[in-house]
Amino acid sequence: MKGKFLVTLSLLLALLLLLNLPYCIGAEKKLRVAFIYVGPIGDYGWSYAHEVARQYLIKKLPWIEVLPPAEAVPESDAVRFIDRFVKEEKADVIFTTSFGYMDATVEASKKYPDRIFFHCSGYERNKNLGTYFAELYQIYYLNGLMAGALTKTNKVGYVAAHPTPEVIRHINAFALGVYEVNPKATVDVRWLFSWYDPSKARMAAESLISDGCDALAFTEDSPTVITVGEEYTKKGKQIYTFSHYSPMQRYGPNTCVSGQLVHWEAIYRDILEKIRKGVYKNTNLEDVDYWWLLKEKAVELGGEVGVPVNPKFVPALKEKKITDQAFGKINVYDLVMKRLAQMKSNPEKFDPFTGPIKDQSGKVRIETGRRATHDELWTMDWFVPNVIAKIPK
Repeated sequence: MKGKFLVTLSLLLALLLLLNLPYCIGAEKKLRVAFIYVGPIGDYGWSYAHEVARQYLIKKLPWIEVLPPAEAVPESDAVRFIDRFVKEEKADVIFTTSFGYMDATVEASKKYPDRIFFHCSGYERNKNLGTYFAELYQIYYLNGLMAGALTKTNKVGYVAAHPTPEVIRHINAFALGVYEVNPKATVDVRWLFSWYDPSKARMAAESLISDGCDALAFTEDSPTVITVGEEYTKKGKQIYTFSHYSPMQRYGPNTCVSGQLVHWEAIYRDILEKIRKGVYKNTNLEDVDYWWLLKEKAVELGGEVGVPVNPKFVPALKEKKITDQAFGKINVYDLVMKRLAQMKSNPEKFDPFTGPIKDQSGKVRIETGRRATHDELWTMDWFVPNVIAKIPK
């Protein structure tokens, strides 16, 4: 009798479990995730790249609820939008995606200790505030190799947003690549003092071309420099350009040689999965700092996904040959591919910021054989000698 009772009880429990199974499956509370962008989603640069990643998360992570983003938020107004996401939207995790949001994010992390914050490109952290960045200096160096090989005037230009350590680091990496294959070439800079300003970007690009530059890189969140290069090229003046953050070769198939592509989705997915698993909490983020490069697949060489170099320019890059310490006599295209492979697999084996490297005054900044530290790269406030511009104070 007792055994019969136990069997019946077991069947009843199993039935109850089965009936409640859908509720058990759906019991996990969705993580509410918010994003704040400094530019419009349609900038086709920085903010657009973050938006591509946000859309990826919506498709791939059913256990999160991704809130509509706040876009074109002035850095001085970030606090108001963070407050809105916390108080009205009940966001659990907030990503602030511009360096200028740092102070506001730190303030918010103290104000809302029960929430999780991640700030992009900053360095201030807290118990509930981590930092992250998809770093591009390796790719700027590779683009510099190609720019130095292709320029006919030995004048290369750079359209730069703000004189932040990030932008200075990228200009230097680009200039180091230029110098490696063409010691006679210089890099001139035009400052925009804006992350997104197509009108200023056009004027800066045209100013550099007017001064003799025939190869242009940039940090500005639109394809304007590419379109300017395409316009001049179609009129018979070949300009070589290198795109920024998003696939821009389509805007200038006759000018865009390569560029930098970013995959923020790799970082966002890793962060959110660790939050879900309880690895990251609102009490242990003081030392969480993502610094992902080629090896981590957070960035990619190319003006289009899967196309490291525009095929139109491969023959010219193969014609230019240099003598390299590691590889001997080698053409620039093969050098780019070998350096790319090195930095993807073993960045310790080769890094563009390995000394000796001097600044414009001749002072040794990175000694022979030493690789620049993360902190040195993160706080860079000097130019290498072949950059002929000055850093605004």
